[in-house]
Amino acid sequence: MNARYLMTLLAGVAIGAIAVQGLHAQGAKLKAYSVSESEVLDATAQAAYLAAARKAQEAHGHTLRTAAGRVVQIEGGPPPKSVGIVEWDSLDDAVAFYKSKAWGDLAAQRDKAVKVAQRYVVEVEK
Repeated sequence: MNARYLMTLLAGVAIGAIAVQGLHAQGAKLKAYSVSESEVLDATAQAAYLAAARKAQEAHGHTLRTAAGRVVQIEGGPPPKSVGIVEWDSLDDAVAFYKSKAWGDLAAQRDKAVKVAQRYVVEVEK
């Protein structure tokens, strides 16, 4: 009888642990990356804009400082002239930033510095 009780208890603990782990996984947010493909219009304006944009992004996310890096084509059409990548704690955080006043306030400066071809956010699977 004691062995049967112990086995039932252990099975219950195991099932509970699995259930708790599943609940934690459901609540965990996945990291996301925003990708901006652009062309530099004015190098001097870009330098000032990048400093301001990085400061705003760092307050909300983690910039990877890729905007001035080389872009090498591997497949498909021509590569963009410049690519900016920013790491975010979640897709919701990224979208909230791009809808924020801080980002909107940079619009005039951004329009002088770069022509954005496209910008999107990608959620990363675990």
